[in-house]
Amino acid sequence: MDQLMINWGYVIVLFILGYFTYKRKALDFLGSLFMVIMGIVIIFSAGVNWLLLLILFLIMALIATKYAKKYKDHLGEFEGQRTAKNVISNGIVAFMMAAFGGYYLPFVGGFIGAISTATADTLASEIGVTRTPRLITTFRKVDPGTDGAISLLGTFAGIVGAAIIGVAAYLLGVVSNPWSALIVSVVSGTVGCFMDSFLGATFERWGILTNEHVNLLATIVGAIVGIVLI
Repeated sequence: MDQLMINWGYVIVLFILGYFTYKRKALDFLGSLFMVIMGIVIIFSAGVNWLLLLILFLIMALIATKYAKKYKDHLGEFEGQRTAKNVISNGIVAFMMAAFGGYYLPFVGGFIGAISTATADTLASEIGVTRTPRLITTFRKVDPGTDGAISLLGTFAGIVGAAIIGVAAYLLGVVSNPWSALIVSVVSGTVGCFMDSFLGATFERWGILTNEHVNLLATIVGAIVGIVLI
């Protein structure tokens, strides 16, 4: 079968996934639309395997969001439906790396670094909120959900999430060397996640940056680390 026809088949599946995320209220309409548009570009530029890494991030994010839902509701920290701002701030850097970098090696590292950061940060936030955290700048105990707060459980969950991205990158053939994939994903994801926490504890708490700005800057840092390491 012609590769172009196969790609259009993937596009149909992508639209189905977009519809599912919208109906399940995981993403709002614009969020689902942006996800589909970015996915289509990635399919025809870098390939479906690159897109599968983004979908893996989405799946882990949705699972982590549902984790301890009742407890998060009680704290007022259950985010629920995510918006286009969330999709863009977490995914635009990886999208740019895939759309314009293709298989050019440094951009592979940037792509994995950005996704690993988004994954690590999301899992660290969604799972770590169930423990009493400490502010990354002072290490004083703070309330769950405080900007810039970190916890051992959240950090561990974030590192595991980043490692899963690395393993998947190797299995999908995005990176040929398993150790390179794992090192790039874990290191860049961890650095990016901590950068997110630091920016949250400082510039976001001071009202200079929004959460979306912090997410975007953190994925940029993760992408840069990935490019350096690859």
